[in-house]
Amino acid sequence: MSSGTLTTTSVTGARRRMKLLLFIMVLFMSWALYVLIAQYGQISDRTGQLQEADKKLSDTQATNDELKLQIARLNDPEYINQIARKEHGLGLPGEVPIEKE
Repeated sequence: MSSGTLTTTSVTGARRRMKLLLFIMVLFMSWALYVLIAQYGQISDRTGQLQEADKKLSDTQATNDELKLQIARLNDPEYINQIARKEHGLGLPGEVPIEKE
């Protein structure tokens, strides 16, 4: 064999290795892009779920605060008397309730 044949054979082998490497890199980059897109979709779904959970939490906290206020007011005897008069038509002995028409 001459040296010219040897160099063309080694160049041909190097080109094959480069094509194989390029093919492997394209496959890897395709897989990485697929994973990136899939994770982006999951993140957007989770963000929506997080926003819904935050809304539920704030609604529940508002309800909790209202109930705590109502409990505090129900511990006040004056407020209980007020409810008894307005909602149930009760009053103190000798008192005549005023009825609205």
